[in-house]
Amino acid sequence: MSLEENKAILHRFIDAYNNRNMDVFDDLVAPDVIDHTHQQQGREEFKKLFTMAFVGFPDWYEAIEDMICEGEKVWVRVKATGTHKGDWSLFGVPLPATGNKITMRMVFFFRIVNGKIVEAGSLDDQLDFFNKLGFIEYTEKGKQLFPEDAK
Repeated sequence: MSLEENKAILHRFIDAYNNRNMDVFDDLVAPDVIDHTHQQQGREEFKKLFTMAFVGFPDWYEAIEDMICEGEKVWVRVKATGTHKGDWSLFGVPLPATGNKITMRMVFFFRIVNGKIVEAGSLDDQLDFFNKLGFIEYTEKGKQLFPEDAK
């Protein structure tokens, strides 16, 4: 696949995610995809993760800000926004809805082989994410070190 074709696959994938079109995942994601972030394997597990996210954050949206492609590897930086309106769990830990609005930047990395996503993962600030949801609070020292974030 060319670099432009790989970028187009990622655009379709994120568009499908933003539009809650899980059927497109069957076309774009390999059956044995590896998800490094959530330590799982398989397209159906991958789809379950996204379906749970739609319940927890029904208005979640990822705007692509930048994309870099080299061979079969693609990195995508997004600005994500959403409201925690539904119950959600992470690694089996239930996180009841808080109503908190989130804005964060994330970097996703993918490997694409023969037009299918075979590996995926993300780099993001999980501590900031959970702080914005209200599940983690800064200590007094943390508030001194990061006054803008601790508000």
